[in-house]
This record gives sequence, structure tokens and C-alpha cells, in this order.
Amino acid sequence: MAKELEVGHAGRTVLKQVDVSLRAGAITVLVGPNGCGKSTLLRTVAGLLPPIGGEVQIDGRPLNSLSRRSLSQELAFLPQASLVPAGVTVRELVRHGRYAHRGAFARHTDEDLSSIEWALEVTDAGPLADRRLDELSGGERQRAWLATVLAQRAGVLLLDEPTTYLDLRHQFEVLDVVRKLAREHDIACGVVLHDLMQAAAYADEVVVVSDGSVTASGTPEEILTPDTIERAFGLRVDVVRDPESGYLACFPQRSAPAAAS
Repeated sequence: MAKELEVGHAGRTVLKQVDVSLRAGAITVLVGPNGCGKSTLLRTVAGLLPPIGGEVQIDGRPLNSLSRRSLSQELAFLPQASLVPAGVTVRELVRHGRYAHRGAFARHTDEDLSSIEWALEVTDAGPLADRRLDELSGGERQRAWLATVLAQRAGVLLLDEPTTYLDLRHQFEVLDVVRKLAREHDIACGVVLHDLMQAAAYADEVVVVSDGSVTASGTPEEILTPDTIERAFGLRVDVVRDPESGYLACFPQRSAPAAAS
């Protein structure tokens, strides 16, 4: 999807020579230290920032060859934080996801209505449809925003830190929805996460961003190793596998206690 990509902003290059592909039905998680360029990379792939060099393609077509409306039909992007419109219900918000297909003032078609109901159902936001967005919990609100971008019916979904500001239960609820979208609806999902254990649990592929480039990519088992994590984050860790779930977990290594004098 991204070939020899060079990204940055305000005249400053952040990442160089980036090659990243998103597969239908799979979750690709971007991890790396704060400020390494994960969000900048995701926004460039989404077409919100122009690349400094290289190219982004969707189904073999250069991103810059697509109109904004055509791009919105192919790719959906959910930023880290979205403003909460006052008094808007969840169903009204999700309707905005169909603007890419019908324009701002056209009447909703049967296909639009079907897509709206599908998006509400697949994100488990149906029971929230008639509630105001500003009355919801953080996890419920995030499901509503997910439903909004899903209503675009795009084959690629990009999520920039979708679990930020959520408590633990709501973090896993949102990631469960993302996994459902990939597994059951064949959507290619690209997600920025900070939590390495969440990346281990949900990713099909982990992409490590550090030191101005992609430094490693592969399955969680291949990538989430003590050496790779130390190179990227400057932290010595132990990586263990839970014998029941099979999930990987990372724990900082403790320094040996000082000897008694």
C-alpha cells in the first residue's frame, strides 16, 4: 500500500523508505515510541497529509489519482479524538458516513439506510441509535464513531489510537469490534496502538516504527521480542506467553537489588 514512502510535516521529514501493506481480513498494528511518526504515517496513508516522497496506492491505484469523494468510498479514517456535536444522536452521526456516496444534500437511498443499519449492528451500537452522543460513555461514543466511518462501506479502515482515554473494559470492547470487522467482514484494518500487549493480542502483523523508519515487521511472535523492543523503546523487557490464552505479555526487567553493606 505504501511504497518507499517519505512522510513529515511543517517541512520536516519524520520517516523515510517506508513500505507497509494492509491485507483484507487482517489487523496491522503500528507501534513505536512517542513522537516516532506513527500518526503522521497513518494520516499520510489516509490522504490527509501529502507524502514528501514515495507513493500510497489502493488496489494498485495511486492515492493522488483519486478524488476526495472516491477516496472516501475506498478508505475510512478515525482520528485520535473527534469533536462531539451537541444534541446529535448516534443515528444522525452515523448518517454522515454516507456523504461520500450521496453528497451532503441528496436524499438517503435504500442502500444508504441499509449501510447505516449494518454499521450500527456490527459495532453493537444499535441500542444507542436514538441516544445523544454527548450522553454516552467513552466506550459507547467510540463505537458510535466507528459505526460512522463503517457506514462509508470502505474496504480499508485506519484507526489512530482508538483506545486512548478509554478505561480497560472499553479498550477491549473497541478492539473486539475491530477484530470482528477484519475477521467477519474482510476489512483491512490499520491501527496505531501504544499498548504492546494489546498489539500482541489483536494484531496479525506488527509494524515497529522508530529511528525515522520502519525497523521491523511481522507477526507478534516474530516482532515482540526483548531485542526488538529494546531497540525501539530503549527498555529491557521479558516476554512471556500465557499458557492458556497463548497471548504474549511484556514485563520490564527489574534491576538487581543493591547488595547490603
